[in-house]
Amino acid sequence: MSDSLFNEFEPVSMKQWKQKIQVDLKGADYNDTLVWTSNEGIQVKPFYHSEDIAIAPKNFTTSPGKFKICETIIVKDAKLANQLALSAIANGAESIKFVLPPETISAKTLLSNINLDEIPVYIKLQLSSIDIVKHFSSITPKAGIFIQHDIIGNLAKTGNWFSNLKEDFLNFENGLKHSNTISVDGGLYQNSGANIVQQLAYTLAHVNEYFNYIENNSSSTSICNVIFNVAIGSNYFFEIAKLRALRLLFNTLQKEYVQDYKCSIFATPSKRNKAIYDYNTNMLRTTTECMSAILGGADTISNLPYDVLFHKNNTFGSRIARNQLLILKHESYFDVVNNASDGSYYIESITQQLTEKSLQLFKNIEANGGLLKQLKHGTIQRKIKESATKEQQQFDAGSEIILGSNAHPNPNDKMKDDLDISPFPKIKKRKTLITPIIKKRLTESLEQERLKKE
Repeated sequence: MSDSLFNEFEPVSMKQWKQKIQVDLKGADYNDTLVWTSNEGIQVKPFYHSEDIAIAPKNFTTSPGKFKICETIIVKDAKLANQLALSAIANGAESIKFVLPPETISAKTLLSNINLDEIPVYIKLQLSSIDIVKHFSSITPKAGIFIQHDIIGNLAKTGNWFSNLKEDFLNFENGLKHSNTISVDGGLYQNSGANIVQQLAYTLAHVNEYFNYIENNSSSTSICNVIFNVAIGSNYFFEIAKLRALRLLFNTLQKEYVQDYKCSIFATPSKRNKAIYDYNTNMLRTTTECMSAILGGADTISNLPYDVLFHKNNTFGSRIARNQLLILKHESYFDVVNNASDGSYYIESITQQLTEKSLQLFKNIEANGGLLKQLKHGTIQRKIKESATKEQQQFDAGSEIILGSNAHPNPNDKMKDDLDISPFPKIKKRKTLITPIIKKRLTESLEQERLKKE
């Protein structure tokens, strides 16, 4: 079709579109009827125009076709974990994430027969040990072994350092020399109830603490890999925009430092909106969340099994979770188009607003001493709690819908005898340096009441 065809039509401005809509509303108020405000304070309009993105960032594209399907394996026994990894790879997994126990595991046994030149492997540590970092970093395959050792994430989640501030950062510095990887647990903020602006700002402030330390204590000149572990919620378009905004924010921040950094996004669906009742709907939630991750440009995606809340790890749940991603990649052709969300007036506009709001909050955090100081004073925890409480009130009132829980519940659905593990976190009382950030699902109180009545 010739482009000249469109020259026959006069362009329609945003003002003209709005005037036409107001006429069609027949006296109803435009803002009250068609505009809604998100928890991030962003007004979502009924239509978007090129004028909305007149100052959008240029030369920014996403590449969803390059994402890798990852299998996450909780390691209790190295040999068994290796067998699970090999089975996952044989059935479509393109990368593996091992979550290590707080003791030494044989790297040779764990990685046996895995083609490390083609399969990237992520090693998540649950203790601070330079020996374990050296142990795994001594293996240097083409695909890469990425050590995820987030000392600040551990502090925020547990309320304590692994050892103490000085020793943990010394281990971080020594580990960086061997692994050349920084890991940031941004998913903690999402799963505890932070809104998207907070998630982005806190994640940026989180990695900035590491950047500041490296700037002052490291002489490294090689490119450092930064892995952002993010949780994806159910607000489909906003989650796409969230990942795009994260890259923009990272690009802005890393330019301020001498050290070269490379950004990688590791995405996992959120647990915050998952439920034990009508649990098959969890598959629908994780599917759309994985779609958001793909279109937002995540590099690696590890799906959650639909029964992860109440069943021990099992072959069926893992297979279904993996197959969801395989279908998206190979049957729904999400790996074909590299920039499906780029140029969408709506997504571009949300991306721009999230970026601006998050950057403003990040600057406020830095002006007040940075993330660690704000955690010490309880400011971050208080802000997350306020956001989580607001969202909980929306769920309790029915304006935030979780199907099968606070909307269209099945009264005949019984779960009491199907719980292999407790879906409710057990919080151990202990002395902490700071108030820990606690993950919590929206449906927990409702589910506890239903279980009592079974």
